[in-house]
Amino acid sequence: MSDVKYRRVMLKLSGEALAGEQGFGINPPVIRKVAEELKEIQEMGVEVAIVVGGGNMWRGEAGAAMGMERAQADYIGMLGTVMNALALQDNLESVGVPTRVQTAIEMRQIAEPYIRRKAVRHLEKGRVVIFAAGTGSPYFSTDTTSALRAAEINADVILMAKNGVDGVYSADPQKDDSATKFEELTHLDIINKNLQVMDTTASTLSMDNDIPLVVFNLNEPGNIKKVVLGEAIGTTVRGK
Repeated sequence: MSDVKYRRVMLKLSGEALAGEQGFGINPPVIRKVAEELKEIQEMGVEVAIVVGGGNMWRGEAGAAMGMERAQADYIGMLGTVMNALALQDNLESVGVPTRVQTAIEMRQIAEPYIRRKAVRHLEKGRVVIFAAGTGSPYFSTDTTSALRAAEINADVILMAKNGVDGVYSADPQKDDSATKFEELTHLDIINKNLQVMDTTASTLSMDNDIPLVVFNLNEPGNIKKVVLGEAIGTTVRGK
């Protein structure tokens, strides 16, 4: 535990990361690999909280673009995050990691309602806590949820796991060959350069609460462990 740089982490998992190369739905081998990597750091004594997105199931912006009321479309997306959270919980518990899902929208038959003190207590007892259903309100992304929950639980860092992208670039590296990678930035740089790592609300929350962010490639085995040990991978975004 003495070698660990971050003792309480907020892992932001996109829904697309759980879909893997198939791009939609849940890819069982991918989610199993994530569970095994999380087990490794949990056994090192790292307290792990997770916010999972729902883009592999549904995107509120896409529904709104098709003429659906934006708030309604966002609520559908929140339910997608709950599906992902339950799938991740099942995989974590199948490898022996005690896990609790807390939802911002109450659905007591399948998960606990979000209660900050209870979440912190779970973390202290070595349980992984997965926060689902976003903030419970439309118009807020799961990026904002990760920044908000990280502040509430006093997380040391937000770990943003990307699907195939190994950090923050000046442009989309998959579309622009001239894109250059940043090793270190501040949240203010993210906002001023419009780098779209997180939405502006999430970046502002992280900056105001001095929470660092590490953006890294989830597809590279062992990267989650490397980040919590403080190895220089991906891009580090300083709190201030």
